[in-house]
Amino acid sequence: MRALRGRLLWFVADPHDAGEAAHRYVEDGLVVIEGGVIRSVGEATALLATLPLDTEIVDHRPHLIMPGFIDAHLHMPQTQVIASYGAQLMDWLNRYTFVEEQKLAQQGHPEKLVTFLLDELLANGTTTAVIYCSVHPQSAEALFRESQRRNTRMVAGKVMMDRNAPDALTDTAESGYEDSKALIERWHGNGRQLYAISPRFAVTSTPEQMTAAGRLAAEHPDCHVQTHINENRAEIAFANELYPEPGDYAGIYQHFGLLGPKSLLGHCIHMTDREWRCFAETGTVAVFCPTSNLFLGSGLFDWARARAEGVPVAVATDIGGGTSYSMLRTMSEAYKVLQLQGQSLSAFAALHAITLGNAKALKLDHLIGSLEPGLEADLVVLDPKAQRAMAHRLETARDLAEELFVLVTLGDDRNVVATYVMGERVVSPSFSGDA
Repeated sequence: MRALRGRLLWFVADPHDAGEAAHRYVEDGLVVIEGGVIRSVGEATALLATLPLDTEIVDHRPHLIMPGFIDAHLHMPQTQVIASYGAQLMDWLNRYTFVEEQKLAQQGHPEKLVTFLLDELLANGTTTAVIYCSVHPQSAEALFRESQRRNTRMVAGKVMMDRNAPDALTDTAESGYEDSKALIERWHGNGRQLYAISPRFAVTSTPEQMTAAGRLAAEHPDCHVQTHINENRAEIAFANELYPEPGDYAGIYQHFGLLGPKSLLGHCIHMTDREWRCFAETGTVAVFCPTSNLFLGSGLFDWARARAEGVPVAVATDIGGGTSYSMLRTMSEAYKVLQLQGQSLSAFAALHAITLGNAKALKLDHLIGSLEPGLEADLVVLDPKAQRAMAHRLETARDLAEELFVLVTLGDDRNVVATYVMGERVVSPSFSGDA
């Protein structure tokens, strides 16, 4: 048995709806972990007296202990595409991304990228992510194998893509279906691994492949579905040219049975009124990717509109169009995106979004996303004063809300003191610059 002591912060509701009642904060708290699961949580003075004498007490005071962060959308093959200059979506895919993704066919390359990605996520306090692999089945195999070894809870899938991409990056409707089905049978629910059926987007899949993806979704309703929508106006025009009959981009996915409560659609920037209604009616999740939307010049996500329409929202880094692996930096950019539209984002709302909010959006809140007893003990320990400028600023902080806003606005991986996976502390290799 292990117990972590520190300042505890977690959420039981959305701050937008519940205000101050949405979060729990314990100034001197204890999280008791047994068998990788949270056994109890509360005031340290009350809980310490109840623990067996051989309990390992890890004292993280005065640091903040929170549920591990959750990233709802990123691309494993794009870790060496991040920070590629001067292109918007379609040109960026062809000039940079598709070139790099072809390397995933090389022996050992998927393993290299997967190891780097999981190291980087854990160093940033991210314990669960929803991940696109490449078209190559071995890329998903590599991801799941390494995640299984680390005991992390990841959601991932092999991309299905049978047109409008280099020949070396295309499968077929039949092979995409068969490869995905085999991966689902081997990995979905194997330990902490979960599968996401992953047609890349309508532009790169024929109607035959979209039908096959819909068939997979119908056969495996417990799997997630992930794809992209309404990121870039040229992309939207191309998708509607390829699929004129549905009438709009969401209608394409709706026609093929790919919308629903476990469907995660990245971007959702240029949405029509009907598309918002369609998402609300089907329970489809809109995934907000602030750093990539800014970097690729795609546009601004309208969170207030999503909320008004009753559309669930998740937040993500979208590596490698996105420019940071840190969910803290991602929420800092989300704040700015919303500011440009006259919308606000409190620190509590931001931290809720990357913990319980994303867990609920992914339908995983019965497993992760909070510090409630019975949940898996994926945790992050944060030092809000880890950076000199932050410590200087926090000398004038008046309350917890102000301290947390500084953490969200200025924080990154340097503020992560420790990351725990199922109650075990994980340490990423030190970076030497020689890798």
